[in-house]
Order: sequence, then C-alpha cells, then structure tokens
Amino acid sequence: MAVPALDIEAYLDAEHLAVLEVMPLRLDLSDIPATRASLAELGAALLGAPMPDGVTVEDHMVPGPDGAPEVMVRTYRPASLPADAPALYWIHGGGMVLGDVAMNDPYCAGVADQLNVLVASVEYRLAPEHPFPAPIEDCYAGLRWFASSADELGVDRSRIAIGGGSAGGGLAAGLALVARDRGEVDVCFQLLVFPMLDDRNATRSSHAITDSRVWNRAANLAGWNAYLEGNAGGDDVSPYAAPARATDLAGLPPAYINVGTLDLFLDEDVAYAKALLDANVPTELHVYPGAFHGSNAMVPDAEISRRWNSDELAALDRALNGPR
Repeated sequence: MAVPALDIEAYLDAEHLAVLEVMPLRLDLSDIPATRASLAELGAALLGAPMPDGVTVEDHMVPGPDGAPEVMVRTYRPASLPADAPALYWIHGGGMVLGDVAMNDPYCAGVADQLNVLVASVEYRLAPEHPFPAPIEDCYAGLRWFASSADELGVDRSRIAIGGGSAGGGLAAGLALVARDRGEVDVCFQLLVFPMLDDRNATRSSHAITDSRVWNRAANLAGWNAYLEGNAGGDDVSPYAAPARATDLAGLPPAYINVGTLDLFLDEDVAYAKALLDANVPTELHVYPGAFHGSNAMVPDAEISRRWNSDELAALDRALNGPR
C-alpha cells in the first residue's frame, strides 16, 4: 500500500503542537530495555495526574496461568465504596513490550475516586521475553482471581468491566473473547481506548503515522513481532492475540471505543467497532479530530482532551453505575 507519511504537526492545534515539540523521547524499539528505562524516567510527569486522596492502594499476588509465575493485581479502593460495588479491571498499554501497572496509577485511582468503584490493574509479563500467549493468559488469570474473590473484595461479580489503553485495549478486547469462550467469568462492558488490534498493519492509517515522537508504524511493527515471535501478519495468528482477526464477535459485552484522527490505530479501531455492531454487540465509537496517540493524557487541558476524558468517564459510569 503506497500511503505517504502524514505530517501530524500540520493538523495540531497550538496546545498539542507545543507538547509534541518538546517530547523528550523518540521511540526506538530496536533496544527495548533502553526504551523501557527511558519511559521509566519520564514517569508520571508526562502520563498522569497526582493520586487522589482517600483511595487505598493494595497489591495482591494471585495464581498465574498453569505452570507460570504468580500475577500481581493492584486494587484501588475509594474510602466510600459501597457494598457489592461495581468494578473495572484495567490493563496498561505499552505496545506489548513496555509499561507497567504504576504508569496508570493516577488514572486507575482517579476512576475509583470519581465513580466510587473498585478498580484493579494487572501486571502482565511483557514480550519479547514472554510472547503470546503469556500476556493474555496473565490478564485472564488476574481477571479470574478478581471475579472469584468478588465477595471478599466487596464487588458485584455481575458488574465487572474490563478495559485498557493501546496494547492494553487490545489485550482487553482479546480478554473479552477469552472470557466469552471459556465461560468462567462474566464481563459486563469493555472499554477499549485507542486499542491495538491488528497485527497485519495494512490499513491507511497504520502506514501514515511515522513520527517517532508518538506511537508509530515502526514501533508498532516491532511490538507486534515481539509479541508474535516474528509472525506479525502471518496466516495463523490467534484472535486472542489480534482481535481484528476474530470472525465471530457475537455474545461479547457492550463496547466503548475511542481514538484520534492522528492515531495509527484509527482505521482498525473503526473497523472493529463496525464488526462489533454487525455482530449485534452494543458499541459506541468516538473519533476525536486532531488527537494523536495518548494526547488526551499528554495534553489534558486542551478542549478536545477534556471532552475525550469526560466522554470516556461518563460511558464507564453508565456501564457500571447505570444512567444518572
């Protein structure tokens, strides 16, 4: 596919452009350990807000997949959490090769505080050291523990949503398929934030975004090949790894998908929303003009980011707490 690279600066407002111009990190997944170290240095200064008061954070080591290590699940409990509370089970992003639970601490604690729900976040193993199916199986093991411990945690097991951003959104979409097919855990909702869904990287938008200051085509190809051991785009990729490969989406929980027009995942996310709708899965899709990958967190005070974050929180509120 001959698609020219898109100069995303030409489409940014002043606030987004100012942030992009001072981005200190250029994504280079040819040295994943070095990139992990650079991201760790950036920390919460770029990716989140301060932790809210009144939210108790606790780490739980829970049984992992058969024959695999335990999985850490971090919970965020607001002080006024009611009995039989709804819950969100969250999966962090990072292109399948980067990131950790801590990077989303402010987000998870903020959701717990604002919606008065219990939030859990899972620490899954990363590729290339641990390729598919290790990450999705870690996510499933954590979810299975979370649902089975609902009484102890004070959670209504019929109101557990799953969600994630970027690779975490792709893992959440895969987790919804796994949970449906194994029939052990009921999921009431899936929140897919600019999800990473398609290992084939064949869409127009997947070719267009090459700027190294944002998640781009080269990084995406490297992430998928690390996850799939060099088989990205192959003929036998599981839909649990790449949900865009799924041919049967019937019976999945309602979905909310959001993505920006300057995100390389734009086309695959729109296509997945359409496929869910075709399978009679209630699905809400939001496409935000001028937003690039992760810009809602990097430029949180911009008008489009405020609208994005408000819409996302409201959708999760409706799914877990019902209409207001």
